[in-house]
Amino acid sequence: MTDKGLLLIIDAQYDFCDEKGSLYVPGAGEDMERLASFIKSNGKKIKDIVLSQDTHQVIDISHPAFWTNKNGENPAPFTHITVENVENDEWTPLFGKESGLKYLKELEKQGEFPHVIWFEHCIEGSKGAAIVDVVMEAVKDWARFYNKYFIVIQKGKNPFTEHFGIMQASVPLDYDADTNLNVPLLNSFAGYDTIYIAGEAQSHCVASTVKQLLDFPDIADKIIILKNCMSPVAGFEHLADDIYRKLKPGQFVEV
Repeated sequence: MTDKGLLLIIDAQYDFCDEKGSLYVPGAGEDMERLASFIKSNGKKIKDIVLSQDTHQVIDISHPAFWTNKNGENPAPFTHITVENVENDEWTPLFGKESGLKYLKELEKQGEFPHVIWFEHCIEGSKGAAIVDVVMEAVKDWARFYNKYFIVIQKGKNPFTEHFGIMQASVPLDYDADTNLNVPLLNSFAGYDTIYIAGEAQSHCVASTVKQLLDFPDIADKIIILKNCMSPVAGFEHLADDIYRKLKPGQFVEV
């Protein structure tokens, strides 16, 4: 590891990483312990740390309250909603059928991440949205010892699109710059020799971040996955296998 490494920590938040969190990822607690140890052991070599925070309202396209069926019922968590479901009026989005259909059609065109309804999670301002203590304490110690600043990027605040990857929303919206490509962050990657990636979940937000970075060959070659500092959402263990296969074997390390 050089002293020009960037550590990207994806969604190391209470709702994902604590067993009491609303959308706990099995194994995430141990992942975050290992990540904290990595930061403590390699602090001198880490030039910068960027943390992302999934950040939602209760009324969100990925939450039950956004959708109803003909009986006025909300979908259960882990329900998959498709274009066909909406066209057949099996599920209707809260703010109009057309906007929901446009989103789902674009998502299905991409062909990688189905639209899934989750338990309400990472609600803005709530405990669930906070970075878990073990990681936050390690980051603060790093900042204090090396006189560094860390950066926190909130994503997912627009309730009409998922925002798995750190670089842009799953379906960017023309009217909301925050859902489009984060150009300042992208440009900053030129200053690093290595980009280390860890966090939750391996199957969704980490995978989507990797997918987005792979669109830029000069950046793709810098990626190192801390593979035992992330875990998949249960039931989605192989969802992102095709994304990770695009990386070279040497781009995966254990800490």
